[in-house]
Amino acid sequence: MRLTVIILTFNEERHLARCIASVEGLATEIVVADCFSTDSTPAIARSHGARVIQHAWVNHATQFNWALTQLDADTDWVLRLDADEYLTPELVTEIKARLPHIGPETDGLYCGRRMTFQGRLIRHGGVFPVQVLRLFRYRRGQCENRWMDEHIKVAGPTLELQGELIDDNLQSLTWWTAKHNGYASREAVDLLNLEYGFMPHDTVASLRGGRQAGLKRWLKERIYARLPGGFRAFTYFFYRYVIRLGFLDGQAGTAFHFLQGFWYRYLVDAKVAEVKRTMADSGCDVVEAIRRVLEIDVAGGGASAASPSEAFDRTS
Repeated sequence: MRLTVIILTFNEERHLARCIASVEGLATEIVVADCFSTDSTPAIARSHGARVIQHAWVNHATQFNWALTQLDADTDWVLRLDADEYLTPELVTEIKARLPHIGPETDGLYCGRRMTFQGRLIRHGGVFPVQVLRLFRYRRGQCENRWMDEHIKVAGPTLELQGELIDDNLQSLTWWTAKHNGYASREAVDLLNLEYGFMPHDTVASLRGGRQAGLKRWLKERIYARLPGGFRAFTYFFYRYVIRLGFLDGQAGTAFHFLQGFWYRYLVDAKVAEVKRTMADSGCDVVEAIRRVLEIDVAGGGASAASPSEAFDRTS
């Protein structure tokens, strides 16, 4: 059984060694798909036995799907990780024990994902652990073609693992807020696409199968996206912080739930409103307004001003 781990990177020297160490003894091969890092990321990857491939950045989905085309033909399973994530020992042990005995009809496996914020593990707010599909059979899965909050898609049956992976980013709050500003632009593109349909709509949204990712995406696209801008951000924060007891996560948790549950989503709504205002004032179409306001070229498939460092450590 050949298991390949794919890690997307750009200037991840602070996290990469920890990530790779968590899958040593589990992975047959580790492939680091790097976006031309300017720090020691490629050297760290090679020193830990990883194969480094490099490719210009468009968005996360495009980068990951390109990396899939670079794998050896005899690959059996693929595990996707972000550089600031690591597998818990319990998850590693479970994968080793279960994977060889899973029948050929199964296309993918879900596991739980938790995250820390400013050194504290977030336990409340109804946010974590979130079930994510990260392990799948080679050639049976790929990333949704989206600008933000993309998931792995498979067509066949899936199973659930009990172990968890941890998202533990060690960067500063200043870095975090700058990065989420870039995320907000890309999420605004996806929300505008729901309304104007200027790109193909690729989604895992589904009420069938009982999968958390499909249900959350369905709620986001069919209910949340139709609520008034601004109001929906406050409603979501109130749900997380008060109804789902996010206040129990302490001072760091309060900062997380406010910034990620309200500020970030209000910023998305403000950017959507700015794009629409530009359309009304100038008479341009939505694609041109997105280019002017968000500096994202959706027609050309790239971002004219976004840094590739904004692509990682997604918390939406």
